[in-house]
Amino acid sequence: MIVALIAACEIGFWVLLAAGLGARYLLRMPRLGLGLLLCEPLLEVVLLVATALDLKNGAEPNWTHGLAALYIGYTVGHGHRTVKWLDGHAAHRLGGAPKPAGPPRYGMARARHEGKVWLGTLVGAAVATVLLQLAIWYVDDPSRVTSLESWRYVAWRAAGIHGLIALSYAIWPRKAPAGEAERQIDKERVRR
Repeated sequence: MIVALIAACEIGFWVLLAAGLGARYLLRMPRLGLGLLLCEPLLEVVLLVATALDLKNGAEPNWTHGLAALYIGYTVGHGHRTVKWLDGHAAHRLGGAPKPAGPPRYGMARARHEGKVWLGTLVGAAVATVLLQLAIWYVDDPSRVTSLESWRYVAWRAAGIHGLIALSYAIWPRKAPAGEAERQIDKERVRR
């Protein structure tokens, strides 16, 4: 049941996102669009409550409960950035706004960008860890919570791998081609 609910929440996220952006830019109803976009966190609340009820009703803690915690953590860590990115592109495609600037491609500007994205992964891992620990305390039976404990390691392993990738951009910054370096400096000045 939890896996189906995770899938439903993911589908619901994209449906609410499309409906919110469509209302905002196609129907020219920004308040309705904002209202639909603000409903997205409710999906995670539904998933959290359903997971807690499943455990309360005596379900054996397993990988689905851990996956639910990771999904909620990912949404908390990266959901806002994803919505903001898609909103910028929808405003450009549907609302006539200028094309949003992409992430920097070279040098330390790219390393800073990757570091910010990694911070979202850290937030996601921390949220997942807190939710998993709460579930472990809630179940209160050490013999039944080993699968939940293992998901904490999954969360932090993913954060560690992502951190190493982000760090690689700082250690080995990609150099811009000859003519591109001047344009990159100009873009940085415009962003500030």
